[in-house]
Amino acid sequence: MLIIPAIDIKDGCVVRFVQGRLDKKIYSRDPVKTAKHWAKQGAKLIHVVDLDGAFSGTPKNLDALKQIVRAVDVPIQFGGGMRNLRIIETLLDYGVARIILGTKAVQDRDFLKKSFKKFKDKIIVSIDTKVNRILTKGWKSSYGNKDILKFAHSLKGIGFKQAIYTDVLKDGTLKGPNIKGIKNLLKETGLSVIASGGISSLSDIQRLKLLKKKGLVGVIIGKALYEGRFTLAEALKLS
Repeated sequence: MLIIPAIDIKDGCVVRFVQGRLDKKIYSRDPVKTAKHWAKQGAKLIHVVDLDGAFSGTPKNLDALKQIVRAVDVPIQFGGGMRNLRIIETLLDYGVARIILGTKAVQDRDFLKKSFKKFKDKIIVSIDTKVNRILTKGWKSSYGNKDILKFAHSLKGIGFKQAIYTDVLKDGTLKGPNIKGIKNLLKETGLSVIASGGISSLSDIQRLKLLKKKGLVGVIIGKALYEGRFTLAEALKLS
């Protein structure tokens, strides 16, 4: 099971939000230094999100991204404002290992099919949920009454084998992950899942580890690492 440190970038700084709210806390003004720190601690994959891009629909922190890719010998998965095929191709050319799709994936099935056909496992969809609704546009909008499981099944029908699952109500709260939601997604869809949101302790990671055989392949961790609840090295020992 991958333990994946998160680097969320807003206005050039590494920040963490709570449930997607803009009451951000700045943890670093140097995303590249942060990426080097996670790489030094043993990260096998780093999750980078351009929050400005997620809100605006166009990536805004590409200079920082390019510097991170050059600075660390660790695969980077990147999301935030990925709304057309051209920008996906450009970022893969930068050396990004995998692109995260969110808003556009939910809104435009034709785009999603074209993206998968062209890029295959170089893209992954993030299913961002709040009270059984799918959120888009930097978690500021809910996309109608789109059913989470139906959407996940549609991803599998296109050919996707993995998805990221985030419970927005858990994100940044340090109150533990939505184990029930993760279990349900694994059971009902057969997709491999990377879970995100709410990780607060090493015991949370141990609980999630029990889902490995059911298809949980990774855990994205943000605030718990930045607040010093445990180190990445400690978490990796449990994986």
